[in-house]
Parts: sequence; structure tokens; C-alpha cells
Amino acid sequence: LEWGMPRDQNCLNETQPISKEGYWGSGSDPRMMNVLKGAIRNLKRRGLKVQMLNITQLTEYRKDAHPSIYRRQWVPLTKEQLANPLKYADCTHWCLPGVPDVWNELLYA
Repeated sequence: LEWGMPRDQNCLNETQPISKEGYWGSGSDPRMMNVLKGAIRNLKRRGLKVQMLNITQLTEYRKDAHPSIYRRQWVPLTKEQLANPLKYADCTHWCLPGVPDVWNELLYA
């Protein structure tokens, strides 16, 4: 995987962010981010007060910031599946705390 673990392992128990300088991750497209930055610059030149918080890039530094079971499963997980975190990990930690909580903290700040 791009964050240094073998393919057969997942993000279970990962607690440290990716620290590689300049890391973009597979979920971010630098070209798209540059297009957005250009659009914001143009709006500012016109006198509009615009700010952007790039939560996509921010989230890429978290090894557990992918939807995992919430993208793959279309039915609720069974008790057996929930008991197997190596295969069915709650990667974004919708159960708290996790990526959505970071977004909320930033938005409410």
C-alpha cells in the first residue's frame, strides 16, 4: 500500500498519520486542486472574499481515511463480520473519533 504496509494488512490500529513531505495520496488529484486554486484566485481578483479548506488533502494524511466497509458492503455487517476487524475495519471511524469529527471541528472552529 502507498503508506508502507503490505497489501494483506489494513489500517486497523494505525494511529500515526503519514509524515512523508509532499504526500498527495491516491484520493487527491493535484491537477484538480490547482484548478480550484486558480478559480479561487480569479474570484478574489474580482473582489469576492473566498476561502477554501482542503479537507481532501488534509484527510489523505490519515491512513484510516477511506470508507472501507461502508463502500464495499450494501447490507449491514453480520456479528461474525464485525468480530473480524482485520477484514471489516471501520476505517473512517464513523463510530468516533475519526475523519468526520476532524472535519466538524474545523467547520465549527
